[in-house]
Amino acid sequence: MASSWQVWALGSAGFAALTAIFAKLGVEGLPSSFATVVRTLVILAIVAGIWAAEGAPAANPFSSWRLFAALGLSGAATGLSWLCYFQALKLGEASRVAPVDKLSVVLVAVFAAIFLGERLDVRGWAGVGLITAGALLIALRR
Repeated sequence: MASSWQVWALGSAGFAALTAIFAKLGVEGLPSSFATVVRTLVILAIVAGIWAAEGAPAANPFSSWRLFAALGLSGAATGLSWLCYFQALKLGEASRVAPVDKLSVVLVAVFAAIFLGERLDVRGWAGVGLITAGALLIALRR
């Protein structure tokens, strides 16, 4: 079961939900950029600990320029996403910010089709449409 992508994805969703709640509590009274720095340091410590516990480098991370560039760009996108997310939480309600943030699911489907050649069937695109509609209904409520 630990090798199932579904279990890991559900874990990701659960922790992401907790992220929104704890971040909303933690960002009050602080600049969102400082809150992002604190979050990043905690993440760095946790991930570095796990990496060290696994025996550290299994391969040279600099062996492929393309791999390193992709990970670097992913890190930059993550940092910018977190800065935007924390500022949105500072200004808005977590119950409205988080669903809009999850429009990333929609964008992943579109970007994966364009850049990675992945294809969804009609049912998959219907799901993407429903995610979009749900996020908009929550975000646009008065």
